Amino acid sequence: MLLLSSLLDFIFGDPIKIPHPIIYIGKLISRLEKSLSPDSTERDIPKGVLIFILTVFISFAVPFAVLFFLYRINFWIGLILEIFWSFQILAARTLNTEALKVKKHLESGDLIEARRALSMIVGRDTTQLSKEDIIKAVVETVSENTTDGIVSPLIAIAIGGAPLGFAYKAVNTLDSMIGYKSEKYFYFGKASAILDDVFNYLPARLTGISMCFASGLVPGLSMRGAWRVMMRDHAKHASPNGGWTEGATAGALGVRLGGDATYFGVLFKKAALGDPKRDIRISDIEDTTKLMWASSIIILILIVMIRAFCFL
Repeated sequence: MLLLSSLLDFIFGDPIKIPHPIIYIGKLISRLEKSLSPDSTERDIPKGVLIFILTVFISFAVPFAVLFFLYRINFWIGLILEIFWSFQILAARTLNTEALKVKKHLESGDLIEARRALSMIVGRDTTQLSKEDIIKAVVETVSENTTDGIVSPLIAIAIGGAPLGFAYKAVNTLDSMIGYKSEKYFYFGKASAILDDVFNYLPARLTGISMCFASGLVPGLSMRGAWRVMMRDHAKHASPNGGWTEGATAGALGVRLGGDATYFGVLFKKAALGDPKRDIRISDIEDTTKLMWASSIIILILIVMIRAFCFL
């Protein structure tokens, strides 16, 4: 199931005309937030815990109930739906496509369209970004989302099928929607932000290590540089997880990533990762997507081998 779902994602990405389940998770979060009426005080902390529990539980329970029912009626119908859902959960092809859209606009010299395309995959203000800042933002988001959009879901699906995959996506979506240190979400989103870090703790480190190995498979990238910078700089990142993949990517490319960024009108001070051996360039976007694919395939092979060993 996992191999077929990954193959479908590799070939097709998210079907545009088919509603994505994550949209409904987002609507659920918005509705629960409205019902809980956060007021930007410490009273929001238990409300934040409640929205986390409810969202993750519902995101797991609904697909679990549907699949349980279908598997009892007809095994193959249940399997087909679970494969399709697992395919929707994975985001490698979509991440690749969106990153290369930005690259295409940069190559044509259209900064306005490049900023607009970038805004579709990042949660930061893109309106004033320079060409170099746009490239850096794409490289950073692809490297970090290799964990969030590919490796963590792969692990979740391998353990608990599509229902656990959706539960993980609920965790990730909660962090994306309310896990900010802004005045509005500082207390309400605290639980979601912390628990997203917890759920991604092991996958982020596995992804960083796989990126180091993968950098030896992508022409022009440095395996030694990836390992050295990742081990040296990962702790500089504001996230306990993001520094592993961003550090590995910075070292593999031989560039410096990080630096201050604005999210929803709030300026965040971010440490720099990597060594500025050269200026960042447009081709780094495609090299980062290649690194994403190679490291994801390494993780997929590892998961399949572990599952095969467990069934021996």
